[in-house]
This record gives sequence, C-alpha cells and structure tokens, in this order.
Amino acid sequence: MSVSNKQTTSVSTDRKMESIDAAKLRSDFVHVLRSRRSPEIPLSVELGKPVADPLYQETPQPRFREAMQSCPKADILNLKDLLKEENLYLITESGEQGRLPVLILSMKESNHQKRQAVVFLHSTNKCKEWLRPLLEAYASRGYVAVAIDSRYHGERASTKTTYREMCALVSSWKKGDTMPFLFDTVWDLIKLADHLTQRKDIDPSRIGITGESLGGMHAWFAAAADTRYAVAAPIIGVQGFQWAIDHDKWQARVDSIKAVFEEARTDLGKSEIDKEVVEKVWDRIAPGLASQFDSPFTIPIIVPRPLLILNGENDPRCPLGGLEIPISRACKAYEEAVARIVSRFGIVSSV
Repeated sequence: MSVSNKQTTSVSTDRKMESIDAAKLRSDFVHVLRSRRSPEIPLSVELGKPVADPLYQETPQPRFREAMQSCPKADILNLKDLLKEENLYLITESGEQGRLPVLILSMKESNHQKRQAVVFLHSTNKCKEWLRPLLEAYASRGYVAVAIDSRYHGERASTKTTYREMCALVSSWKKGDTMPFLFDTVWDLIKLADHLTQRKDIDPSRIGITGESLGGMHAWFAAAADTRYAVAAPIIGVQGFQWAIDHDKWQARVDSIKAVFEEARTDLGKSEIDKEVVEKVWDRIAPGLASQFDSPFTIPIIVPRPLLILNGENDPRCPLGGLEIPISRACKAYEEAVARIVSRFGIVSSV
C-alpha cells in the first residue's frame, strides 16, 4: 500500500486517539447496530440450494472474470468432486432482509479436524457466487471458505436495479429506521460469526475476513465490531469519511449512491449537493460513520489482530490522504501492543 507523505495529523486528533477505549467504542458501535433492528430473534439456520442463475446487477467485464478464474488452486486431481458445498440461510433478524444467504466450500476429507476459515465479501452489484473461484482456491488449501450476499444484492435483490435504485437508502434518510448502506450487513457479519464459531469443522480462533470495495468496507467494520474475526484484509474499502468532507474529496463516494443524496438535497432546500448535505446523510443513514466510527477510530481498535489494508493509489472513492491518520494511529497501537508483550514476558528487544 502506498501512502503519500503529506502531513494531515493534527494535535486535536492525536489527543482524541489517546482517549480511545476500544471496548467502549466497540460496545457503542454494536449499540448503534442494534438501535434500528427489527425485534431480535434467535439465530437459526435454514438449508438452501445452489443458485442456478446468480443475479448480477451489472455485467462484470470479461477481464474481471478472467482475473477471478485465474486464482491459483492447489494441484489436486478432480478437485471439484472433492469439494463440499453448503448453501444456507441464516436468519439474523425478522423481515425479508434478515434472511442471510451463505455459500460455504470446504474439502470433503477433513479428518474431523477444526480448520481455519475465511469470509469473502463481494463488491457493489455482485454476489457471493462471483467469489466462487476464490472459495475454491482457499478450500483446496484446507480452509473453510465462506461468502454471503450483502444487503440488497444477490438473493436479497429482486431486480437488476435493486441496489442502484436503493429505495431502502432513501427510506433510511426519510425515516431513520434502517442502515442499509453499510451497517445492516455488519450486523449480519456479527451473526455469521455466531454461526461459524459454533461449527464443529472450524477453529473459532482462526477466522479471517476480507472483501473488495463495498466488501472491503464491510470487512473493516465487521473486524472493528467483532474480535472473533482474528485477521482482516479490507481491499479498496478503508477511507476517511470526515477527511473526505474536510478536504472536498467526497464527490466520488457520493456518486456511488447518489439517489439518496439528491433526495436529501431536495429535502434540505439546496440547489446542489454540498458538504452539509453529505454530513447530514451520513449521520442519518449510518450514524457515526463520519465521526466516532470513522477510520481514525475504528481501524486502531482492530489492533493487535493482524490487519492488511490495500488501496489503489488513484482511487477517488478511497483517497489515500484519508488513510494517513488511521494508519499512523494503528502503527502506534501495534507498537504499544508489542511493548506490552515485551514488558509482560521480560523480553529484551534488540531493535
């Protein structure tokens, strides 16, 4: 990952870092996630069937399909015959979107040993079936490979414009009763962790999570919210939402779900979308996204678990400038974690 050298860290933000209580922040975040849930129900599992015709809300470009298919697998004869496929639905809450579709691939010959697991999360307009080449590759190497459909995608979408139209986002702005952009899927991922840690074939201490773009954001927030995700690798997902507002770099992210911002602009009597509109929308549809749960605060609380952040150098939706503070704080948190280990065990460091 490349990060520019421009210094944006301020004294005030460093002081805020000193007061971060990871357990409290995590508790506050889960409280927000619970605040707009339909009545909670016990987690349950329903058996599903393979999806014969996956719903893509945009046609993936051939080069992306080729890249996915090229993911290297272990050299195993008749691999497809040796793979075990599970199609499940986890009921994470009442209501239509509370039915979480899950695809799991693993090797049939497991010797009854608990194995490490990896959760893969798709990008915008795709679905869990898009990730199948990755699932097969990791399953071939002994992992339990897991993918889900995020909210309003895949089996949770009804048409090819479900996410693009995002009536749920507009409803969230109007009523403040749901959080469909990011946080509702994070709730699903907490419930997924409940299921995975109870399985006999998975080592509950060795569950990783990764995703790309929208999936990268989901992986980031899920790892921040739930320490059962032992390692996280968000790809082109981590960003500074408040940094983007302060530095006039919010346009590309807003354009990805523009309908809700246009609705808010009209409601607020504005002639165009501006910083005030952006701040009000984020606070309404994902409370705390551009404040206490933004990356400068939630990235450091993933520490001391392993964390890999991958971003594109010229990605306008995740500008690198917005990563300087969270990365600086995470590095400081890792240094402090190492110092605590050295002190606890009396290790003499030669560094």
